Amino acid sequence: MLQLDAFAISAGVVLVFLYFKRKNGSVSHLPLPPGPKGFPGIGNLRDMPTEFEWRTYHKWSKELDTDILYLNAAGTSLVVLDTSEAATELLEKRSSIYSGRARMPMMNELMGWSFHFCFMQYGERWRQHRRLMHHNFHPSAARLFRPHSLKASHNLLNRFLDKPDSIIGNLRHMAGETIMSISYGLEVQPDDDPYIKTAEQGVRALMVAGVPGAFLVDMFPSLKHVPEWFPGAGFQKKAKEWKKHARAMIEVPFAAAKKNIADGIAPSSFTSASLQKMDEDSRDDAYREDIIQGVAGSLFTAGTDTTVSAIASCILGLLDKPEVLKKAQRELDSVLKPGHLPDFDDEPALPYVTAIVKETLRWRDVVPIAVPRLLEVEDEYKGYRLPAGSIIIPNAWAMLHHEDIYPDPFTFNPDRFIDMNGNIDKSVRDPEHACWGFGRRICPGRYMAFSAVWITIASLLATFDIEKAIDENGNVIEPTHEYISALVTIPKPFKCSIKPRSTEAEALIRSVAQRETL
Repeated sequence: MLQLDAFAISAGVVLVFLYFKRKNGSVSHLPLPPGPKGFPGIGNLRDMPTEFEWRTYHKWSKELDTDILYLNAAGTSLVVLDTSEAATELLEKRSSIYSGRARMPMMNELMGWSFHFCFMQYGERWRQHRRLMHHNFHPSAARLFRPHSLKASHNLLNRFLDKPDSIIGNLRHMAGETIMSISYGLEVQPDDDPYIKTAEQGVRALMVAGVPGAFLVDMFPSLKHVPEWFPGAGFQKKAKEWKKHARAMIEVPFAAAKKNIADGIAPSSFTSASLQKMDEDSRDDAYREDIIQGVAGSLFTAGTDTTVSAIASCILGLLDKPEVLKKAQRELDSVLKPGHLPDFDDEPALPYVTAIVKETLRWRDVVPIAVPRLLEVEDEYKGYRLPAGSIIIPNAWAMLHHEDIYPDPFTFNPDRFIDMNGNIDKSVRDPEHACWGFGRRICPGRYMAFSAVWITIASLLATFDIEKAIDENGNVIEPTHEYISALVTIPKPFKCSIKPRSTEAEALIRSVAQRETL
């Protein structure tokens, strides 16, 4: 009898094991998502686009009538998510298995960017960095940094009075000033600031290396052991030089901030507040000097080119649609008190300015493909098998240009976000569903970033007329709308006319800038 019971139990265990094995293994028998036909051995490696890849991915998705695209780059599986619905289902609802990062040997192992929590593997070290960011930049905490953004926006207005032709240069200086002040409490020089220059050298390399497929070593990690002198190993020389820039970017301003703190002359900043909490023997292990230094460096890379891109794109949109500028100026004139520049307290009364910011983030999205994820385990979506170890690429550009959600998506039209009563239309999907990332990897600095872009655009609209430039023969110079293809897309330098709206506006800008320097 005991033998029979033992046999029955054993048989039951085997049947249960086989059932779950079959159930769990059934995914392996499902087809892969649709994708372009590849070549034997190398798959789609030869098809991989080298620039503006989000457009090619979307073109393939439309041709194959799919919202999820599969590519095989010489054995590396890439899965492109073309719609917000696909991104929400996988990156939001199943975030526990979609929050990893691809290995990225070029950036993390060769260029020295392992300090940046955006590129870290999902785990405890990432959680420490993320927690430190959240403590300092959640909605309420981010408001404490608004004075930094306000002052930088006022200095930008003054720079446009002095250098009206240096559009991208002025925006870069403003973005650098904002982040240096917020991160380290450092004042920057009006021209050729060494801190901004050092940081920009580091970021420039990141924008190139951060694009999936930019370097073969990311697909074939063993190549990182190839010596610099070996034919085809030019990436090693680049990585060696770029690593120096990365280290200088996080070490030089951090050391300067610490010296100011020791000398008792440091204004409030992320670094000063975090080091103070660390010295107070905080029980939170996120408050360690190496983590504070890494997050401070991450702030610059996340907040400079993105800000430049957004505001420059807004200017391009206003050049195409001068009626948008005039409508915004009428709203600003009706709200602002005479002799006052826009402030954050004015935001609720300026819905059209807010609509312009939202449309800017949608129309020319700053990060067209969010930083790729790594699928930890095999998964299934809509009857398709998603292999473990796949690189997941959310195509934010396609999501923000979906014709059914945003009619006429390639036209700059802030009115799409305004309802019949002149308020923000809550029924229109906010660009935040795609422009800040997804799930557990969503940008933790998004509240500060939106505020910085909003106050800068509001200030420019209130004080300047922005029009197409005229050449020496009286002909209109049409902006090219050409962009640099990188992790963060930025307009190439363009010409336009930026002039103060009146002598009163010019005097106001000068007086505010002078008052804030005293």
